Amino acid sequence: MSRKAIRALTLLLVVVVTAAAGMLVWGAAAFDAAGPTTEDATIVLPRGSSVAQISEILEARGILSEPGLFQFVVRASGQSKSLRAGEYMVPARSSMRAVLDLVVRGDPVIRRLTLPEGLTTAEVLRLVASAEGLDGATPTGIAEGALLPETYHYAYGDARADVVARMQRAMTDLVDDLWPARSPDLPFTTPGQALALASIVEKETAVADERPRIAGVFINRLRRGMRLQSDPTVVYALTGGEGPLGRRLTRDDLAVDSPFNTYKVRGLPPTAIANPGRAALEAVLHPVATDELYFVADGNGGHAFARTLEEHQRNVRRWRQIRSQQN
Repeated sequence: MSRKAIRALTLLLVVVVTAAAGMLVWGAAAFDAAGPTTEDATIVLPRGSSVAQISEILEARGILSEPGLFQFVVRASGQSKSLRAGEYMVPARSSMRAVLDLVVRGDPVIRRLTLPEGLTTAEVLRLVASAEGLDGATPTGIAEGALLPETYHYAYGDARADVVARMQRAMTDLVDDLWPARSPDLPFTTPGQALALASIVEKETAVADERPRIAGVFINRLRRGMRLQSDPTVVYALTGGEGPLGRRLTRDDLAVDSPFNTYKVRGLPPTAIANPGRAALEAVLHPVATDELYFVADGNGGHAFARTLEEHQRNVRRWRQIRSQQN
């Protein structure tokens, strides 16, 4: 090879190497440069998405300015199979490196589903069914009182069945934890009976410091063989737990033939009538020691309690007057 050819080849190599080095410098700078987004962006990467598909999603949301470079780096670094599906919140101005780290690390958006105390199982399952981001069918055949009211965290794509199973485990764990330390000589003998009474207490009052007192009233009635005469049990008898009754109870309602109607049957209903929270369970397992046997709404969000039927009837007349004035 002539000296002239060698010099030309050498020059060509220098140009190629210089260009390649320049491309590497540009690529590294571009990969670490602030991204084009001016606001935080939420993205969803479906399961089974390829590098190209993920790149398209990011580009469509305005997160990538150089999608080709992003795909090249992902493949060259051997991280093609490390990208995790899910829902992600990409902070504004995130670089391509920051986006890649986020998706490889698998740090998804955490969603929350809060179950208020006192919902029936049917109502809870409707919340689960409508929860955005959950996947799959909602389970059926879940027992009343089996789901613990609290806030549950989940990620996009989590299965509804798994979330419901967590609710069931949470209630089982809570009952198992509280049951051994219960007060002695309670007029029920199983955790299921405790759940049934706790669900009634839960539906009777939303006032926290009333729960142990109302539990004490029901405990007294159970000990004396008196009917509980709890309106929420009648509502459950009429609705089957599908939702609110939507009207006031009538005298005819109180005569409905149902094992849940505690105006007609003695003792506890066969199952819970709703899903009680921890406070209601603690109330029935550690009720207030009282000689009260009755309570009725007082018109201020709470209840008026009574030891005797005569005193209770006065409270009922007072409540009817208040309700009449409210109407």
